[in-house]
Amino acid sequence: MSTQFSARTSAPFRYDIVGSFLRPEHLKQARLDFAQAKITEEQLTAVEDDCIRDLVEKEIQAGLLSVTDGEFRRSYWHLDFMWGFDGIEHIEMEHGYFFHGEETRADSARVCGKIRFSSHPFIQHYEFLRDTVNGRVLTRQTIPAPAQFFAELVRGENEDRLNTVYPDREELYQDLTVAYRDFILALYDAGCRNLQLDDCTWGMLCDQGFWKNMAGDSYSPESLQKLYLRLNNLAVENLPADLTVNTHVCRGNYHSTWATSGGYGPVADVLFGGENVQAYYLEFDDDRSGDFEPLSKVSDNKLVVLGLITSKYPQLENEDQIIARIHEASQYVPLDRLCLSPQCGFASTEEGNILTEQEQWDKISLVKRIAEKVWG
Repeated sequence: MSTQFSARTSAPFRYDIVGSFLRPEHLKQARLDFAQAKITEEQLTAVEDDCIRDLVEKEIQAGLLSVTDGEFRRSYWHLDFMWGFDGIEHIEMEHGYFFHGEETRADSARVCGKIRFSSHPFIQHYEFLRDTVNGRVLTRQTIPAPAQFFAELVRGENEDRLNTVYPDREELYQDLTVAYRDFILALYDAGCRNLQLDDCTWGMLCDQGFWKNMAGDSYSPESLQKLYLRLNNLAVENLPADLTVNTHVCRGNYHSTWATSGGYGPVADVLFGGENVQAYYLEFDDDRSGDFEPLSKVSDNKLVVLGLITSKYPQLENEDQIIARIHEASQYVPLDRLCLSPQCGFASTEEGNILTEQEQWDKISLVKRIAEKVWG
């Protein structure tokens, strides 16, 4: 392995992943059986445990230097995390999220009391991953960003309840970010040194129609950018120096469909210039993502992971074309600060994208092969 691959000790690595993986069919069946009271929670957990152990071995065999549990214990990439806090309830709305040609399930997270961290199932989930990996590679925990949490709390009729519980928004911002920091510090105490904040809010702001649907006419894109930045930065303020915090920003990923369109230009100054993360995992797999010019706003020595390989479709990209795009991006961020990954996870919800598990691993193999050609 070249020194450029082995020198880094924290994510992102030159070839990398975003986090979620396709759920095996027997895991999907076990979750359905549990929902229908055909098996116990303990039986479901045993199936999840076995599937995660198998996934970790496949990740390591694929050469990944940072692994996740595939989000196998979750139904959604974001809502399960929100439901784990005090003061948040699991509800169903009249509609789900509207994606291109498809509507998601209608689950949501709504305030029912003051938001607090007392305990959280994701801590135990991480501990299982940590023990399964046993120090062989880096373990990564993915969670939705605070801005994403806020966006859910003001989504549609959720905001009416929020205004009742938190008539003073400053109290909400305080409680939300303190709960995040308390969770993150508990995760750190459990051994986590690599945290990823998944965040579609910035993608919403690149698409005028979608952010109005999520946040309503009362919010301007400019004010939301400032608020999102504030929430995200407060949550990661004064964390231990050896905890790496990165963020993933995309435009929605559900059953091989997408939610929003538009380049990163409208949010580049605030997001790339002001968010206190070490790296950005960004979506650049098709024309909806715009060009690379907004990367010129990436501040300091932050890294950028180019999501040039789609996780939505099984067709493998042309290696030479991807290499050319990497070098095009290097006009705005030096090549040494660039990495490569799929544009998103393979299963942001348990439905998963429309490709097979083998095609999923073929995509990861392609990412690794291209990265070795570029940086090897």
